[in-house]
Amino acid sequence: MHTKRFYRDWIKDELASWTVREGESDLLIIGDGDLGKAASASLRRYRRDIEAYIDRNPLFESSLKPLNIREAEYKKLPAIIRAMTDASLTAGVGPMAGVAGAVSEFVGGDLVPLSATVIIENGGDIFIKSAVDRRLGIYAGDSPLSGRVGLLIKAGDTPCGVSTSSGTVGHSLSFGAADAVTVVARSATLSDAAATAIGNRVLREEDIADALNFSKTIEGVLGCVVIYKNKIGSIGNIELI
Repeated sequence: MHTKRFYRDWIKDELASWTVREGESDLLIIGDGDLGKAASASLRRYRRDIEAYIDRNPLFESSLKPLNIREAEYKKLPAIIRAMTDASLTAGVGPMAGVAGAVSEFVGGDLVPLSATVIIENGGDIFIKSAVDRRLGIYAGDSPLSGRVGLLIKAGDTPCGVSTSSGTVGHSLSFGAADAVTVVARSATLSDAAATAIGNRVLREEDIADALNFSKTIEGVLGCVVIYKNKIGSIGNIELI
């Protein structure tokens, strides 16, 4: 059963869009070609990779900490599993903290040769490769800042990942209380894992500065925005709008 993702109603774009679903995955695909069939096949393939590895190593799904995987085994893993493992080690969270971003990133990578612009949104985790600059709004639940601030993503900075984690919105596991922690990173797998790690550190307004400083220690993170009730903080190479 898929929950309606009402923030998708905010989207205003001249490009075509498709919704692709498989299991728990619910992807919004935006591009300038017929990408629906290719996206569906790609999504099925990567979900099979993840599910098959979890069958072999159930800790990959349940661990809230990075896993130590022997180098010999690591080299044989599917690319999406290696990416999730790497992101979890970099951000200091469990491998599944980056799963939604990884799916967006890997499906997006398959579609890039077919379209000058590919944007994939998967539960607040976005892969973006764009031929023009894009404006992304930040949904932050009941915060008065929700929908009133966003990010300018420049075409030259893509492909990149933009992920939002929340302690007050949605079903994803978070130990924090921020209304939104949005991270821009080199990859969507990393932005997803990093948003979780940073969001876990925000329990009150006074934690915003420490969380932003922590984001600077995660290699590959380009910038971060934290929204807690009516307060906002940002850091890094990002442009708020």
